[in-house]
Amino acid sequence: MTHFAGKRIWVIGASSGIGEALARSFAAEGARLILSARDEAALNRLAEECGGAKVIAFDLGQPGALADAITRLDPDLLDAVICTAAMYEPTRIADIDPAVAEQLVRVNLLGMFEVGRLCPKILRDGGQLVLFGSVAGYIGLRGGQPYSATKAAVNNLTETLAAELSPKIDVRLVCPGFVRSRLTEKNDFKMPAIISAEEAAGHVLQGMRGRAFEIHFPKRFTLAVKLLRLLPYSLSLRLTRRFG
Repeated sequence: MTHFAGKRIWVIGASSGIGEALARSFAAEGARLILSARDEAALNRLAEECGGAKVIAFDLGQPGALADAITRLDPDLLDAVICTAAMYEPTRIADIDPAVAEQLVRVNLLGMFEVGRLCPKILRDGGQLVLFGSVAGYIGLRGGQPYSATKAAVNNLTETLAAELSPKIDVRLVCPGFVRSRLTEKNDFKMPAIISAEEAAGHVLQGMRGRAFEIHFPKRFTLAVKLLRLLPYSLSLRLTRRFG
């Protein structure tokens, strides 16, 4: 029996990228899945590949949408809730479209706040709440706004949830580096140490089986960014001015 066999797992953001790859990986281990995202057609196709997983389509950026989705769940408590949902529009601060920035904040940050507020109530004791931050939230880089700012906030939010909910809820923070997806296709620069969504999903499952709070990968990249964050600003800002 595998680690996730028979577990009830809700993947929010499952229609593409890491969320889609995670759903397939969990299904291969025999998990019972609930799949959510905005694209209901993509979710239905994925559900067929995942042993008839339950589909609940909704937009995390819409107020009240998560609360409504929870009413459509079966009453049994879940073993894990994983939220990978995010929007990404790389741009410099001077070029930000305020409407796009607002939508990113609604999905990436306010949506995650709702997950952190509502989902612990539907998890069994010891269940896992897994939120996706990002290495982009470690330190400010040119062209990363407003995505990077929201991910920095999610990193902080998840730390707070771990302090508030442990040990009843097993809170985990996932900070990926560059992963091939429809989001990173928007980048016009060389992305160091980029990996596939399937490889990323493997790192997440391995991390969930372990005990570390933060699941970050690939370490050949994430450890370098962590080191940059630890430098004094007199050094780190000198380096980040050269990036992008």
